[in-house]
Amino acid sequence: MQPYEQNQTAYGTGLARTAAQVDQGLRAFVLGVYNNMVVGLGISALVALGVNMAATTSDPASAAGQVGGVTLTAFGRLLYTTPLMWLLALAPLAFIFFFSFRMDRMSAASARGTFFAFAAVMGASLSTLLIRYTGASVVQVFFITAAAFGSLSLWGYTTNRSLSGMGSFLMMGLVGLILASIVNIFVASSALQFGISVIGVLIFAGLTAYDTQKLKEMYLMGGLDAEGAAKVSIFGALTLYLDFINMFQFLLSLVGVNRSE
Repeated sequence: MQPYEQNQTAYGTGLARTAAQVDQGLRAFVLGVYNNMVVGLGISALVALGVNMAATTSDPASAAGQVGGVTLTAFGRLLYTTPLMWLLALAPLAFIFFFSFRMDRMSAASARGTFFAFAAVMGASLSTLLIRYTGASVVQVFFITAAAFGSLSLWGYTTNRSLSGMGSFLMMGLVGLILASIVNIFVASSALQFGISVIGVLIFAGLTAYDTQKLKEMYLMGGLDAEGAAKVSIFGALTLYLDFINMFQFLLSLVGVNRSE
């Protein structure tokens, strides 16, 4: 990997002021990325919890079905045991495609609203994790993921080495991971699923550092105006949000406590 250097060397008072202004703008930009990401995660967590509370019950009188030992309400049965579950699973992907194709034509405010709507839909989809795993293990893995994500993102932000080569390797690994996951839908191999989960954690751990550095470079080299910086901030929040959520899900599949156990 080649050294990654910021072109902010000050050769005089005027340039020193410019470097200071760039540094201040960068900090504000990165803070905006993390703020939007954290709000998105908060929305997802609240929606997942709310959907789970509406979909499950401990009252036998209101029970309408059961999944994995969890008693469902009529709403839960509709959501988790009918074809609607496929809509629940695929809706976040539709949002990502919409975001990718429309981002350039959106205002920053519209992009932010779309991202938060996506986070809500993702939260509804993630509510299935509260059906499959115990609440205590979900919370535990969430905090493990948060600690790992924070450390990796900080390293990506502060390292003086370019991670571009690692990024290319990780993207190829991601394609392979997706193909292996599709294959495992049909073969249902527990050994393959374990391997997918381990590799998935490693890939998204690497992507967390890579994407953080990439966002930093985009700000420093992009010459963005205020509106452009705000839109890139939302895109960055979406990117890091997806890194976090995927790392969380793969970790949960490795160490989470299944309710059926």
